[in-house]
Amino acid sequence: MAPDDALDSLRLIDGPAVWHAADLRADESWIWRLNAGDMTEIDAALKSAQQNDASMPTLHREDFPLPTLGPRLATAVRDLDTGRGCLLIKGLDVGRYQENEVRDIYWGLGRYLGTPMIQNAAGALIGNIRDSGRTIGEKNVRGYTTKNRMLPHCDPMDIVGLLCIHPAKTGGQSLIASTCAIYNEVCRTHPEYLPTLFRGYHYDLRGEGPTGDPDEVTDNRVPVFSWWKDRMSCRFHGRSIREGMKKAGQPLQGIDADAVDYVEALAADDRFRFDMDLEPGDIQILNNYAVLHARDGFEDWPEQNKRRHLLRLWINLDPSIARPLDPVFAAKNNTGPRGAIHIQTEHSGWVPQ
Repeated sequence: MAPDDALDSLRLIDGPAVWHAADLRADESWIWRLNAGDMTEIDAALKSAQQNDASMPTLHREDFPLPTLGPRLATAVRDLDTGRGCLLIKGLDVGRYQENEVRDIYWGLGRYLGTPMIQNAAGALIGNIRDSGRTIGEKNVRGYTTKNRMLPHCDPMDIVGLLCIHPAKTGGQSLIASTCAIYNEVCRTHPEYLPTLFRGYHYDLRGEGPTGDPDEVTDNRVPVFSWWKDRMSCRFHGRSIREGMKKAGQPLQGIDADAVDYVEALAADDRFRFDMDLEPGDIQILNNYAVLHARDGFEDWPEQNKRRHLLRLWINLDPSIARPLDPVFAAKNNTGPRGAIHIQTEHSGWVPQ
């Protein structure tokens, strides 16, 4: 949709994708709790993979057979795209496994959701979310490598999954909010922001774009809100927008800055923000077009083996079920629609399939 058409085509969204914090508290159908049968099936799938020398990143769905849990995950993928956009799986006993086994289990479950995608210029396919000692204030630092608070945002692939290995000593709470509910609130309270939000912004690629230039930004302006084939999708990352527009020589000001600030403020508002403490073995799965997520700052344990550690998957859905996206909106890394981060260093040569 062209920016000039935004106000003329103002329409509110309804349906399950529009939820507030109170809705998630009142109805926990979006939370799964693994039972003994599920764990037996996961153990059998892991043993089968090990016997066939299959491990991530070349472990495929067929290598990790889940006769009953697998179809439930496949159904969940569709629900993530057409429903609330969030799923919490609880009960994976990570303490029973070696670290490489936890990764293989997580990868095996993820293969039932779609294709894992590269997450950084080094080619990582599972991200380690832990404090590296750096801070968000440093240039081109990825927020997940710090202990700082991370403001509401979404990641650039279809789905993001987080598996908690160890929580922090204090803090590190996860926060999520519905992008459709936020969009409706913008329509009701500040419709004058819609043209700039539909027009979008240049994003900072943090030196991980195809050129490797530390000041590279997205070639196109990526809309915050995008209507395409009667579906609303969102792409938002306030810090990347602010830094990207500055690097593009167009620092945010006036209504452009106000619109970004307002979306960020709504996502942190108690009406929209649902807070959760991720416990060991919890797997949080979010549709990036439907849900923003954030994280409180945290204090870590002094013991190295207890320090906060989460594993992250970025997943693109199978094209047969993935929602259609405006190609301009979908090009978020200068690698084409739904394209991954460009690899700039030597790696195994494996490409997601």
